[in-house]
Amino acid sequence: MPAARLIALDWGTSSLRAYLLGDGGAVLASRHQPWGILQLPEGGFAAALQRLAGDWLAATPGLPVLASGMVGSAQGWREAAYAGCPADESALAAQLLQLEALPGVPLHIVPGVRVDGERPDVMRGEETQVIGLLSRQPALAARCSLLMPGTHSKWVQVQGGAITGLHTYMTGELYALLAQHSILGRPAREAASAMASDAAPDAAFERGVAAARTHVAGAMPLLFSVRTLVLTGQLAAADSLQYLSGLLLGDEIRCALQADAGAAAVPPMLVGEAALCERYRRALAQFGVSSSVAEAGAAATGLWCIALRAGLLRTA
Repeated sequence: MPAARLIALDWGTSSLRAYLLGDGGAVLASRHQPWGILQLPEGGFAAALQRLAGDWLAATPGLPVLASGMVGSAQGWREAAYAGCPADESALAAQLLQLEALPGVPLHIVPGVRVDGERPDVMRGEETQVIGLLSRQPALAARCSLLMPGTHSKWVQVQGGAITGLHTYMTGELYALLAQHSILGRPAREAASAMASDAAPDAAFERGVAAARTHVAGAMPLLFSVRTLVLTGQLAAADSLQYLSGLLLGDEIRCALQADAGAAAVPPMLVGEAALCERYRRALAQFGVSSSVAEAGAAATGLWCIALRAGLLRTA
């Protein structure tokens, strides 16, 4: 096997992904466990790192370890101060937080990014994916718009190789709460037809997007229709969650396009899980906005770029 140069950790709220990287950021091996910051194994952060990457560390003593994501949050291993906008690769590399993760093993944590103002916004982990994407597709660095779907979707603006702005939409979390814990999700729950996470968008989803797109007052007055359409026989209970998903995604997109009048002029690139990106791509198309989907694996590439910029690889 080629020589290992870096252990890269994408450590979020619900999962931990570890990559063993070689020259040029090539992925030599990867591992995944559901050990996000809210569900760690016994022994906490140190035990999770030891169990997932201890053999890599033993095989190559002194191998640098770099992590990004919620591991650097206030609820993480140790809080890493946010980098302010604009934030590029150099700014992130200059603000790495270092701690002793295991005896004789330093861990560096990438800072998140903060936007100040009347309604401040933040992200942790997505900034590393942005750096990785710009490294893979340098033409995007001049100017691009990135849509990063997830529990908390991020709309990110990039200009001159730096993150210059972002807006967060809690669409994924709102969907989960309404589907699982509200009366709107009851018909689907009683029909035992909870929507799978990788379900393809269907006609009910498209109907929800269309309703949100044309209702300028926003999704709030529309939400109860998830129930009333079922009660009046206009929507099958089994389709109600697809409709709810369409309402919420459609409202997110409508709000995002209104917040940035130029967003539609710069087609967004979708960065994230394939099935969720397809759902957003279909919703964007209803607004007349074209989009493309980025290749997976940007987080590992971004961690390599930041480690290289920070000088962590000089003694590897």
